[in-house]
Amino acid sequence: MHRVPRLASLVIAMIASSTTHAHDVLAGAPTDLSVTIYRAPDRTGGALALNSLHGFALISETRRISIPAGESRIRFEGVADGIDSASAILTGLPAEVMERNRDARVLSPASLVARSIGRRLELVRTDPKSGASTHVLGTIRSGPDGGVLFESTEGIEALRCSGLAESFIFSGDSDLGSTPTLSTLVRSSKPTQAMVTLSYLSRQFDWAANYVATIAPDGKAMDIGAWVTLGNGNHTSFPAAHAQVVAGRLNRETGGVEPIDAGGSVVAACWPSGNTSTIPAAKPLIEAPSQARYELRQMAVPAPLAMASARAQLVQEEQLGDLKLYRVPDRASVSSHQVKQVRLLDREGVPVQLVYTAELFADRPVEALPLRRTLRTRNDAAHHLGLALPSGEVLSFEAYGDAPLLLSESPLRDTAVDEEVEIDTGSSPDVRLRAVQEALAPSGEVKPLLPLLPGVAAQPTAVPAKVSRVEIRNARDSAIDLEIILRMQNGVRLIAADHEVADRDGKVVFHLTLAAGDTSTIRYQTEHGPELGVGGRSR
Repeated sequence: MHRVPRLASLVIAMIASSTTHAHDVLAGAPTDLSVTIYRAPDRTGGALALNSLHGFALISETRRISIPAGESRIRFEGVADGIDSASAILTGLPAEVMERNRDARVLSPASLVARSIGRRLELVRTDPKSGASTHVLGTIRSGPDGGVLFESTEGIEALRCSGLAESFIFSGDSDLGSTPTLSTLVRSSKPTQAMVTLSYLSRQFDWAANYVATIAPDGKAMDIGAWVTLGNGNHTSFPAAHAQVVAGRLNRETGGVEPIDAGGSVVAACWPSGNTSTIPAAKPLIEAPSQARYELRQMAVPAPLAMASARAQLVQEEQLGDLKLYRVPDRASVSSHQVKQVRLLDREGVPVQLVYTAELFADRPVEALPLRRTLRTRNDAAHHLGLALPSGEVLSFEAYGDAPLLLSESPLRDTAVDEEVEIDTGSSPDVRLRAVQEALAPSGEVKPLLPLLPGVAAQPTAVPAKVSRVEIRNARDSAIDLEIILRMQNGVRLIAADHEVADRDGKVVFHLTLAAGDTSTIRYQTEHGPELGVGGRSR
């Protein structure tokens, strides 16, 4: 029987092993970027909190790769922290994709200590008086959260219990990356180069719309401007990107995404005897050697809002199914832990109607309630608008001499083209109302005490009817338009009133004009009964 020499067998095994080992390929940096941000479904307004953003973004990156023949692991470094790896799509790749992986372990002092437990490394001790350093070989036995223990030929001790400044030197042998990484295992029949596009969904993004409305002194027109505010709560920046935002409510259900492991603090749990004057100032626990493959750097910390300069061009609106997409015309840098504002609209001389409004529960008494000042207009070209307005916050100002004065901050709902726009500008102490219950019909008698509304008949089985009175006083020096809304509870119906009644979105509404310094009274009558169903003018 012919036997293969032992040395030859070892060489064959090494060759076979090398042919099956996947090459490590680093994809080039992105040459083109696109960031499309979707608003958080529960966002109703307010400022963006960069450490708690609940929207998400679709990121598209174009990168160049060089693939050798055989199996290769292509690493895409610098993806967003909140990447949903299951959503990743790689196009333009002339090779067979075998698997995908996401590495959330990022290089940090704490992660280096944790990954080095049980490994040999150097501890450097520096005398603060002479400046002389001593290098001690040893092994980390525990850390970093509960205190770092170090074992050397001198025994086991807690870090910095020697009274000298101490730090570690790590070799470059670590699988920790300096940035979040997505890797793909591929197989190619020949060496090739390609431009590929990596697209994926990522959390920790959001956007908001912020409006500023300045009302003319006569209250008949306003100037309105708006900004789109983009927020990126990731550690990854996206410079010179094509930026878009999408308005509307998405029905999206996803599981949790593993957050990036940026590492915590390294604890040196030592309590030496003596006082603070005998302990030298602490130096960094970790020093990276020049030959290390990884650069140790301080992670970005969320800072106060960093605003970018305004863009000259406005965001452009596009239709996206039942949603609205707003495209930023110029490239924008969506930087880590920052917000950026781009201009949404600028409109001047928008005609508005100022209406004083109040919403009451029928038959409930109210004392000295100030009415709300509401601006109304229509979102169309005739009113100098005609752009779908995403929901957001409106700061309302009123021109007073040369300086505008702040009136209020209020929410604005998503408003489509041709819909009515309402802006609440706060309450008015000069226009107040009082609501009282005036009379109650005798038990068993349902005869109306006021003229019945057209098409309404009293129900003989209803509970005794109530008559209420609403008194409104205008202390201003000009006439005003009023709108009083009555909310009806279940089983309550309006059957009579001494003013004309209108229906607005299923609610009972009284419209009237009140002269300067004048008072007006509205009297209305209701009846109650479970058979009446939901409240309103009629069943």
